[in-house]
Amino acid sequence: MPTSASCYSRTETDGKVVVGVADMTVTDDPAAVVVTYALGSCIGVTVYDPVAKIGGLLHFMLPAADLSKDKAAANPAMFGDTGIPILFKSCYEKGAKKERLIVCAAGGAEVIADNGHFQIGSRNRTLLRKIFWKNGILLAGDDTGGANSRTLSLRMTDGAVMVRTQGAEKALWTP
Repeated sequence: MPTSASCYSRTETDGKVVVGVADMTVTDDPAAVVVTYALGSCIGVTVYDPVAKIGGLLHFMLPAADLSKDKAAANPAMFGDTGIPILFKSCYEKGAKKERLIVCAAGGAEVIADNGHFQIGSRNRTLLRKIFWKNGILLAGDDTGGANSRTLSLRMTDGAVMVRTQGAEKALWTP
């Protein structure tokens, strides 16, 4: 997967860089607003280095790549345990430093009425926290769980992270 942008992200006419499901992008474009839509049970993770002005966003669907090794090899951004490390490594390759990163997450809702059988949102949240705990990463902003879909955006001019759910927008992190 390329480090500067993933193969599925696209720039809309309003200048937004859209990250699709099972996708990620990393950028140093100060004019970019990176956004992902429809975070139901999926989780969106943003990272931003305010000194290097490097940022990225991952939209992962499932917690563990061992669910489908072939799919994980073809698209590691589909899974949290493979996508999260790639997101961080891609930022480091562009000059970001771990100690400066501002990390936020949104999504992980239980939006599918499956009587609690799959609990994908809960499993995604657990995986996210395990990886971050093992690597000493603290979330600066978190809007996970519940039952509603979300939109997550990262503004590269200053690193502000916004989340929108049910028509209301709030800041997860602002400078």
